[in-house]
Amino acid sequence: QVQLVESGGGLVQAGGSLRLSCAASRMIFSFKSMGWYRQAPGKQRELVADMTTGGSTNYAASVKGRFTISRDNAKNTVYLQMNSLKPEDIAVYYCSFADWTYNNYWGQGTQVTVSS
Repeated sequence: QVQLVESGGGLVQAGGSLRLSCAASRMIFSFKSMGWYRQAPGKQRELVADMTTGGSTNYAASVKGRFTISRDNAKNTVYLQMNSLKPEDIAVYYCSFADWTYNNYWGQGTQVTVSS
């Protein structure tokens, strides 16, 4: 069983920054891909950014240039650096890892709130 624990959410003013962390209970290079999703009130969960085990990254158009996904293999942790935050970024952010047998694992979510 894989456990993902997120941290780093909170309240920030528009234009500010936050860094989310997702710590995994096993070595992250064992996963096929790692990503961040978000779900705003009344909306479907959407992909924000993801990264393959090889290091290729993919971003939603709405966050490209503002958010950066990265990882620290030694700490088994994936990060989402969020800059220039906007009120439309308000959501619960989830990390999700996929393994090579098509299992998906999810964190508990962390709230990000941006005040205008």
